[in-house]
Amino acid sequence: MIRPLSLLALLTLAGCAGAPPPPDWKMNAQSGLEGFQKYYLDGNAKLADLNFAKARAEAARTGRPDLIARIELARCGVRAAGLEYDDCFGFAALKDSAAPAERNYAEFLAGNWQGLDAKLLPAQYGPVLKAGGEANLAEVKEPASRLIAAGILFRTGRLTPAGIAEAVDTASEQGWRRPLLAWLGVELKRAEAAGDRDAMARVQRRIDLVSSSVKP
Repeated sequence: MIRPLSLLALLTLAGCAGAPPPPDWKMNAQSGLEGFQKYYLDGNAKLADLNFAKARAEAARTGRPDLIARIELARCGVRAAGLEYDDCFGFAALKDSAAPAERNYAEFLAGNWQGLDAKLLPAQYGPVLKAGGEANLAEVKEPASRLIAAGILFRTGRLTPAGIAEAVDTASEQGWRRPLLAWLGVELKRAEAAGDRDAMARVQRRIDLVSSSVKP
C-alpha cells in the first residue's frame, strides 16, 4: 500500500489508533486521496481524476472550505512529482480559509522558500529546505515526497543533473510510469541539447519501454 503523501500526513484525515472510528467521510476522503496518488503515479488519468473527485466530494460534505483547500493542495503536490505545474487554482480560491501550515506548504510547492517556516512543513522536506537546494535530496526517504521536492527544485531552476538522475532512479524503482516518463523526457531534452546521440538513443529506449507497459 502506498503511504499517503506528505500533505496527507499533515491532514490527519483518519483517526488514531484506539480512538473511536472516524466518520465515513474521513475514511472515504482518505481513500480517495490515496487512490488519486496511486493512479496518478501509475499513469491512469481517468481513475486518478475519479478518486480525486471522490475525496473532494466527501470533504465537501462537512461544509468546511479549509478541508477542500487541503484536498486541492494535496493534488498540486502529487502533480509536481510528475512535473505538472499550475498556480494551484483550486487551493488559491480557498487560500483565505486555509490553515497556516497549508499556506506554508503552498509556498513551498510554488518554490517561494524565502521566509518559510520549516516547523510548519512536513518533516521529510527539512533536509532539502535547510540546504536551500537538492544537495540533500537523497535524504528525503519517502519516494513520492522526494519526487515532489525534485519537481519543485526543477521548476525553480535549482536541480542539478545529479538531482535529475536521482528523480529518474526514484520513479524507476517504484515503477511509477507518469513521473518516470516526465523525468526521462527531461533527460532526453538535455541529451538533445548536448548533441549526445548515444545518450538520446539510450533514453529513448527507456521511454519506449515504459510506454509499452501501458495496458490497452
